[in-house]
Amino acid sequence: MNDENLNKNKNQDEVNAKEKVSIIDSTDSHISMEVGEEIDIDEIMAKYDKESAYRRLGGTQMKIASILAILFSCFQLYTSIFGILPAQLQRSVHLAFVFALVYLLYPASGKSRRDKFGAIDVCLALVGIFVALYITLNFKALLMRAGDQNTLDIIIGLIAVGLVLEGARRVVGLPIAIIASVFLIYAIVGPYMPGFLNHRGYSIGRIVSHMYYTTEGILGIPLGVAATFIFLFILLGAFLEKTGIGAFFIDLANSIAGFAAGGPAKVAVLTSALEGTVSGSSVANTVGSGSFTIPLMKSLGYKPEFAAAVEAAASTGGQIMPPIMGAAAFLMAEFIGIPYSQIAKAAVIPALLYFTGIFISVHLEAKKLGMKGMSKEQLPKLSKVMLDRGYLFIPLVGIVYFLVEGSTPVKAALYGLGLAVATSYIRKSTRLSLKNILAALEQGAKSALGVSMACACAGIIVGTITLTGLGLKLGNGLVSLSGGNLLLTLVFTMITSLILGMGAPTTANYVITSTIAAPAIVQLGVPVLAAHMFTFYFGIIADITPPVALAAFAGSAIAKSNPLKTGIQASKLAIAAFIIPYMFVFNPAILLIDTTPMEIGRMVITSIIGMIGVSTAMEGYLFTHANKFERVAFLIGGLLLIDPGTLTDIIGLVVLVVMFLYQKRKSLIARI
Repeated sequence: MNDENLNKNKNQDEVNAKEKVSIIDSTDSHISMEVGEEIDIDEIMAKYDKESAYRRLGGTQMKIASILAILFSCFQLYTSIFGILPAQLQRSVHLAFVFALVYLLYPASGKSRRDKFGAIDVCLALVGIFVALYITLNFKALLMRAGDQNTLDIIIGLIAVGLVLEGARRVVGLPIAIIASVFLIYAIVGPYMPGFLNHRGYSIGRIVSHMYYTTEGILGIPLGVAATFIFLFILLGAFLEKTGIGAFFIDLANSIAGFAAGGPAKVAVLTSALEGTVSGSSVANTVGSGSFTIPLMKSLGYKPEFAAAVEAAASTGGQIMPPIMGAAAFLMAEFIGIPYSQIAKAAVIPALLYFTGIFISVHLEAKKLGMKGMSKEQLPKLSKVMLDRGYLFIPLVGIVYFLVEGSTPVKAALYGLGLAVATSYIRKSTRLSLKNILAALEQGAKSALGVSMACACAGIIVGTITLTGLGLKLGNGLVSLSGGNLLLTLVFTMITSLILGMGAPTTANYVITSTIAAPAIVQLGVPVLAAHMFTFYFGIIADITPPVALAAFAGSAIAKSNPLKTGIQASKLAIAAFIIPYMFVFNPAILLIDTTPMEIGRMVITSIIGMIGVSTAMEGYLFTHANKFERVAFLIGGLLLIDPGTLTDIIGLVVLVVMFLYQKRKSLIARI
């Protein structure tokens, strides 16, 4: 809450001290709660989000890293405004900055010093700059000898591949480095592989040439997207945060839903949905808004596991929330060759259903536990919040407008940045000073490192697939394994995405599954957008699916709850996310493909009613507690309504109406 609301709350003696939350300084990594807890955001982020585990440098070293990060952002802005360089030049300079900052900011292991970088880190950073700029400085010569690299070229390329693997290990984690290494080994040992995995094999020189001196490998589409759209949208998020949009979202959500039954949990859902429009990180969203909402939910009687699960499930949905979705959505636009605006538009109904499902589950849990909302005296007034800071929405509205009007994502992001800076000057409290602008430039560059490193490493995987033809082989193998059955193919793809999600970030997960599994799904008659959205969704859901559910575990650290139970609870709350991808594969109209406004309206209404049925089955409560038979009936009725078919809608509606009436009668009898 803002200072004005805090001062107002202090003057109200009737407010229960246990229910008050006072944020001393929203820019501090320590947030003090009047419920008796102190939360170290930096520590939690470093533990559950490798990308946030960078060194906290001091003195001259801090200045060096800060200057590099600011120069990185300036380079990206300059090329975006005045013309992006040819693909390999843009990506190689981008990679040079990434190498430098990764090796200076990220320690080699947990035992390394976290307050300063050493001589080895400096050497690796300098070597990284050299091998990346080797392409920049020898661009024409390398083009002339394309496919016929000399010995020095191969040595430089080998070092670059090694630096990418080590950088990815430091920033993203060991699993993705292992996965990429396995793909590289496969490129060498192909002649010895059995069955459809067999290929003729390639020399080290051929592999290195393909991986580093073409746009099929490290400098391929994933890094290209990271070096253009993704960086700018991450930078935009950093600027928006400096204007105080996070605190505005919390106050806005409080004013809308704080008074309702289970108000704090509903605030968590709304806040996370709003924050998802500017941030594509599940863990960052969980920790950012969860540091406020989770202790508040606990103070009102929610179990720690439920409080953490609500925040994790809602925050994970941020990556599917337009207008600024997760980084993989920008990759999707490039991979399938359609405008990003079309992907964002297609994601609207699935995102609505996802958050509606969580909101309904939260409401039913609150009713089941007899939870109350916060008193209206505690809460900011909606009219005042909008009058004071409603203008902070202008950049987001502007992005939507420019994307709809046909602007490229790069231009839309640039216009959004300009609007963010301009609108910040409307009021003194949000005004961006030079110090804030420099801090945003620095933070934006740091936040982009994880995505860029993951994309570079994913480029190795894509390079192996394109070099060996593995994608087509695995796709055909997947279809053969499923016997050509679409449902089985989807189930196998879902399992693959969830398993990959344990070790790879969403971007790398999407790159792998979209390259291998999406073509197999398309081969079975599914529209290409629906196939890619399917793999995109399950790559995201991995963040809350046990046994490795990073967003749930981050929420658990704040709530001090059991991590595994939190992950299971988050999966139950986000049940819609496991259903929706199957819906839009079997009925692409949900993605606004070949549909009409009337059909869209019918789908939304019936799907929301269906989500009430499914959520009732998950929570075991509607008007009163539901037994096993009732829960099964609600689940069947809900699923039938979520399926957009006319016959299934009629049957599902009949089942749910009967069960609603039965539950209502049961609750009335219980009161007598």
